[in-house]
Amino acid sequence: MSACLCVLAILASAQITINGNKYLQFQRIIGSDTIAVLLINDVSKTDITYSGNGTTINWYKYSKGVNTFFSSFKTIYPEDATGYSLIVDGHETHIWVIDYKNYLPVFNSFEPENNPNAQCVNMNLLIDATIPALSYQAFVGSQFSLPRNFSITYQTLKWDDATSSWISDPVTIPVELPANQINVPTPYGNTTFTISGDQYAADLGLDPVSKKSSEYLTSAVISHLKTNVASRDQGTGNNNEGDFPSSKTPINFSAPIDVQFLSNANEPTTLFYNWSIYKDSKLVITRSDKDTRNSFTEAGTYKVKLTVSNATCSFTDSLTVIVSESALYVPNVFTPNGDNLNDEFRVAYKSLLTFQCWVYNRWGRQVYYWTDPTKGWDGNINGKKATPGPYFYVIKATGSDKKVYKLKGDINLLRGSGN
Repeated sequence: MSACLCVLAILASAQITINGNKYLQFQRIIGSDTIAVLLINDVSKTDITYSGNGTTINWYKYSKGVNTFFSSFKTIYPEDATGYSLIVDGHETHIWVIDYKNYLPVFNSFEPENNPNAQCVNMNLLIDATIPALSYQAFVGSQFSLPRNFSITYQTLKWDDATSSWISDPVTIPVELPANQINVPTPYGNTTFTISGDQYAADLGLDPVSKKSSEYLTSAVISHLKTNVASRDQGTGNNNEGDFPSSKTPINFSAPIDVQFLSNANEPTTLFYNWSIYKDSKLVITRSDKDTRNSFTEAGTYKVKLTVSNATCSFTDSLTVIVSESALYVPNVFTPNGDNLNDEFRVAYKSLLTFQCWVYNRWGRQVYYWTDPTKGWDGNINGKKATPGPYFYVIKATGSDKKVYKLKGDINLLRGSGN
């Protein structure tokens, strides 16, 4: 809300202007009556003036439906908590004046509740405050109040992917007073709380009244479970596993793979770590390190669960990893011509634990042998280019799902002209 530089419709139609200190204005319709409520910063420096061309001008003070004559001048100097009626040539306008400086809030105390066992998720802030009502009256005497809104500010923590760390995160919570306690989300780091307001102060050119608490030592814990892949196999072609994301969605990869799991808990509040790894719903591993590493060599669905805690609070996070069943695909041609496309005889695969491949020429002589499925034959024999044509391979492998592969077949070596 901003300080008014123009008059309300009701005042404009009555040709009334407000001069002097900053003020806020509100139009209130009560039954058949319309009232202009003026919230003024120090009425002693403010006047209210009729600026029209009416011939009969009379100001009255009103109370409970009764007008008491006050002045016949165009300008009056208002008083706090007073209603005025301006009657010009038979047309009546009602105004209620509130001097804001007489209703400033007073915060006697403002402290977080000392109850760590009940503050893992939310907590109470205890408030002892005097909040005078900004009251106004309808012409007939009914009393109402302007709402008074305040704000509570403090710092918590949020995870920042760009820096892979917890960073400070300011929180602002609107509250309506009076109230003797306010429930807020518990911060994940030590902080102080500040209450300030109300919402009219800044618009009236004033510094909002505020009160800061003593330092709050949090007991809330949280983690941001992420993964690092220490090693993974690299099959070829479209049959290889996809990227390995750090997310809470199921993660698919092929074995064998060594995965590091990072707790990323809010320290020093977090004191204890408990890792549980389940395979197909059966607990297989428990650990108590801050971070942990695990090698996956068997196909299946794994749930990795982390619970971080201290003496009063705990937080659990988890993710699902799926070790794919094994697969092995062998091409039938390769072209070692130096164009970086299909230059090696390599297999495409998933989740292989062991691998052996022999290559023979048409006379049964072994020309190449390798055991790493990420590698392949480049079409050379003892450093010389092999003759184009068919070759015979034998492959033996075992998968993470205990599947045994025994494959035999032909692979054609093709070279372009001059290769």
